[in-house]
Amino acid sequence: MPLDPIFLLRWAIPSLWTAWLLYWWFAAYGAKANRRKEDVLSRALHVVPLVIAAWLIASQRVPIAWLNTPIVPRSIALYVCGVVVTAVGLGFSVWARVHLAGNWSGSVTLKQDHTLVRDGPYRYARHPIYTGILLALIGSAIARDEWRGVLAVALAFAALWRKLRLEERWLTEIFGEEYCRYRREVRALIPFVV
Repeated sequence: MPLDPIFLLRWAIPSLWTAWLLYWWFAAYGAKANRRKEDVLSRALHVVPLVIAAWLIASQRVPIAWLNTPIVPRSIALYVCGVVVTAVGLGFSVWARVHLAGNWSGSVTLKQDHTLVRDGPYRYARHPIYTGILLALIGSAIARDEWRGVLAVALAFAALWRKLRLEERWLTEIFGEEYCRYRREVRALIPFVV
């Protein structure tokens, strides 16, 4: 019995995110010890909006009716485009995570023997993990094709922008002029733009 391509497509985005989450969880082992870590309230200020954004994208329906309204007529081509953008975004974030290695943390931290990574995707964006996550959310929103996807991306952008501003302040404190020079040379999120 052949597999139905529509069935496979329907599960493409949840499968991509699940694989990404599993990788993220396993890759957390081996991170360097923390030297400085943000407090719980600070962490909640970016985690809560990200959880809400994920819920908006992943839910079958949300309680506010207009958020479930399609933006454009739905099509397989639009969904496939969303799947591809999601895969590229998640892949980009994994590439960044590999280059960050033991310096990575889910919260804003400074690690023991923290190093400034400037190779791989860090040549193009100072926060390529966030770039990849936002791109993946945009892809998921394209595939969802409902107004709640726009809201989810906006919430995620605001949360990640807040988090990166805190990271930038801490990295400037530890690396000084070296990080200031990096900031002048490489954009924060979107290469050559933002």
